[in-house]
Amino acid sequence: MKTANWILKAAMAAAAVTLAAAVPAMAQSAIQTALSAPADNRPITYTGSLPFGAYDPPGDFTNDKFARIEHLFLPWEDVDLTFLSSADEYALARGREILITIEPWTWSQDKRIFPKELYTNITTGLFDGTIAEICGTASHYKSKTTIRWAQEMEETNGRFAWSGWKPDAYKDAYRRFVSECRAAAPNVKFMWSPKGLPTLAEYYPGDDVVDLVGLSVFGLQAYDRGEFGHDRTFDEILKPGYDQAVRLGKPIWVAELGYSGSQAYVDNWAKTVELLYPQFPKLEAIVYFNDKEVYPWPKGYGLPDWRVNSNVTTSAATN
Repeated sequence: MKTANWILKAAMAAAAVTLAAAVPAMAQSAIQTALSAPADNRPITYTGSLPFGAYDPPGDFTNDKFARIEHLFLPWEDVDLTFLSSADEYALARGREILITIEPWTWSQDKRIFPKELYTNITTGLFDGTIAEICGTASHYKSKTTIRWAQEMEETNGRFAWSGWKPDAYKDAYRRFVSECRAAAPNVKFMWSPKGLPTLAEYYPGDDVVDLVGLSVFGLQAYDRGEFGHDRTFDEILKPGYDQAVRLGKPIWVAELGYSGSQAYVDNWAKTVELLYPQFPKLEAIVYFNDKEVYPWPKGYGLPDWRVNSNVTTSAATN
């Protein structure tokens, strides 16, 4: 589950009341934060050669000249899609392309349906109209646009309704989505985005419905030390998923990046993610997840805060 994107602050003040009535309290809070965020905040300075972007509810990357990708998150139920219409203008003004992550559920937990029912409703066409509406909006964008659907499907922690499906079921649902979306938006690209676990290839839906592969890379120092006995690096965490994904022959993005720990840990990640790694020749972009985690990490590691102004911790576990 994610919150509404900070793009809203550019053009959604008038529609905030309507949207607030449609999404849960956490999304409402994010909207208000985005609308009131200062315009001159400067995050970490990124000067790497790879295209860089962010999902950025706090608005820290609003005027960052190095950001080239605008990442949006939205559910496909219980949300006012009006704000999507403003995303293109916002991105064009900043020379950014758009990445839209669509989560096939509602962010209202008490209204979610069971995974099996969700799968059936998708593959039998119940959500075809929803797909056409969202993708139809994106089809009018002048900005280069990529759509990422139902991410991290091979995860087994129960976070997402679609991550409990068998591989063939997921592939059927993904292909249904792309088929319907492509009919409404033939000009967009599609990202298939596993977390990067050993089983990811089992969920690959086929070359004809995948333009890019997105991976998730998160560095939590307390978790590194508790589970691995040392501070892991960006390339160390990326490598296992990358080595599997690269066999598929598609360009690879880090679609979600975050890190949290001591000042030294954070500084090291900030410096190294911008490097060009010869062992990752298919890596073409990095997108930061500038928000607080909403689903607990395992073994009591809590809810890490990935926000660039809050990701330095002072606990004994990370000193």
